[in-house]
Amino acid sequence: MYQMGEKIKFALYGSSHGPYVGCILEGLPAGMKVNLESVSKYISLRKPQSGIGTGRKEDDIPEFVSGLHNGITDGNPIDIRIANKNIRSSDYSEYNYKPRPGHADLPAVAKGIDVVGGGPFSGRLTAAVVAGGSVARQFVKQKNIEISAFTRSIGSVKDVKERTFRDSLASEIYATRACSSFLDVDMREEIETAAEMGDSVGGVTECIVTGLPIGFGGIRFNALDSEIARAMFGIPACKGIEFGKGFALSEMKGSESNDQYCYKNGIKTLTNNLGGLVGGMSDGAPLVFRCAFKPTPSISRIQSTVDLRTDETTEIQISGRHDPCIVPRVAVVVESMTALVIADQIGRGY
Repeated sequence: MYQMGEKIKFALYGSSHGPYVGCILEGLPAGMKVNLESVSKYISLRKPQSGIGTGRKEDDIPEFVSGLHNGITDGNPIDIRIANKNIRSSDYSEYNYKPRPGHADLPAVAKGIDVVGGGPFSGRLTAAVVAGGSVARQFVKQKNIEISAFTRSIGSVKDVKERTFRDSLASEIYATRACSSFLDVDMREEIETAAEMGDSVGGVTECIVTGLPIGFGGIRFNALDSEIARAMFGIPACKGIEFGKGFALSEMKGSESNDQYCYKNGIKTLTNNLGGLVGGMSDGAPLVFRCAFKPTPSISRIQSTVDLRTDETTEIQISGRHDPCIVPRVAVVVESMTALVIADQIGRGY
């Protein structure tokens, strides 16, 4: 199992081409009502969309094995299982000796890890992340903390407008998780064009968190941004993260980057260049961060690789069912990971 958290702990188990994927969420208090329809809603947001997603279709019905009684937490670890029904392991048979470029196959094989179905690196396990994260989301919402993510860019198509939490919530109705119908059309076209060429595209997901009180978050290695960054890099294909204006801050002067304070129904910031965090703690402004996701490495174009049996350079053409872009499906995964981190920090008294 793969684990995170100290007080509210989260563990992943299973495999893409095994009987199921699942998670164990431990540390939530007894007596908390869990809205199962809400869990199913967020899991459905992760499902591939027609024309821009993988051909692998799964029911993705969460089974609560333990931890709930009549929809109420009983204080025991919550075990959630999601069955794998559409399995084709034969699509992956050669990758233990012909590693796919852009995948974890080569270093994994060097460690003795079986990469059939992507092994522990498969995006399939994020179904369980969303299941557990959707429960954690309900826990943090009790503290008036809400989380939403949307697609900031796909390939060359970029959303350049300032977006609010309300805008982000509206993205749930669009297949690409864009904030408008116009961007949704352009982003879909970007994905479809790449797919027609046997290629793929990446993009950027932005996440907004509201309701964090001033001072919320740990310090140094337990800082909220530090732990969120660690969690985001636990999502397959995440290659970068920035908070607030991020790297653009390096081009500003202090007079430009500082978020100055004022009184307006409490302490507020005049701007939010730092993304709502200073010293790893909330300054009361919305927490804003963005994650960059690389293009899906599984493409049908012929690529160069090596044959580990013969120590020779060879070619590979990847078959199977793969997303030409994972960004539309990853927004809800980012939300779920964020909920798990914040829930644990609440449990630790931060």
